[in-house]
Amino acid sequence: MNNISETNNLISGIQPSGRLHIGNYLGALKNFVALQEGGAHRCFFFVADLHSITESYDASTKQAQIVDVLASFIAAGIDPKRSTLFIQSHIPAHAELAWILETIAPFGELSRMTQFKDKSARQDDISVGLFAYPILQAADILLYDATAVPVGEDQIQHLELTRALARKFNNKFGETLMEPQPLLTPTPRIMSLHDPLRKMSKSEPAGCLFLDDTPEEITAKIMAAVTDSGTGIAFDTANKAGIANLLTIFANVTERTVDDLVAHYSTAKYSAFKKALAKAIIKKLAPYRKKKIKLLTKPEALWKIAARGNKAANAIANAKLTEIKKKIGLL
Repeated sequence: MNNISETNNLISGIQPSGRLHIGNYLGALKNFVALQEGGAHRCFFFVADLHSITESYDASTKQAQIVDVLASFIAAGIDPKRSTLFIQSHIPAHAELAWILETIAPFGELSRMTQFKDKSARQDDISVGLFAYPILQAADILLYDATAVPVGEDQIQHLELTRALARKFNNKFGETLMEPQPLLTPTPRIMSLHDPLRKMSKSEPAGCLFLDDTPEEITAKIMAAVTDSGTGIAFDTANKAGIANLLTIFANVTERTVDDLVAHYSTAKYSAFKKALAKAIIKKLAPYRKKKIKLLTKPEALWKIAARGNKAANAIANAKLTEIKKKIGLL
């Protein structure tokens, strides 16, 4: 990695494309807060609204979704005074740098992106935006000289493209862009409560445990979660995928190990195990839900927080974009 910047910047975003679920919390929000509290990085977190319009959506709900993600960040523990919290579309440099990067991005490499193949297979109207999604993601990262990007294994391919684009740009125009390193944070793979062989998704709400679900809804969903026809609590993804998924959730909301939980509940009935899990989830999410409900009563305050973050992000992004445009002869 080159040494263009001495600052340990870190950046990541969440799309405002529907209600956040327990997988979003355990795989992203919880880790973001830990990274902020760790103090090793200058953290930038954003609402990835430009990314969210690459697939079908209802324009009339987009503003509410943006506010909802802002509230979720803060309710989870992101402090706007310690981390820069902003809205992607309010920073024009993201889209402009994405276009610049598109002029050097290899078409063949983009066409091999696994997520594009997966998403395009599930929809009929495939947009150029969906295809170029990883380039905008690269712009999101490179504008802030990010040295680290918290990612799960499913995002490694996109980050490698970001590194490749930074390297190609630097070789062609001179040292300008950082090559960010992946920060492989613990991101448990949370599966659907109705089909433990498929990843939890908001597109299948019946099998999805939303962060805003009431205690009654959480209990009902956990009690109805698919298990198996056997007995005994064991972590066996091949033969007890449903129980293994519930154990994964249990371990991550309680900070206990799977082995500890298995030892404690090995002879318990599924119903007793599920009741204990539901209780643990409700307890874990209670402070988040309480704070978020309060935040959403004053959306104007959330927009003001975003405006401050947008101002700070624009200053950094515009300075970087100016440097880039000078290097390529546009200024």
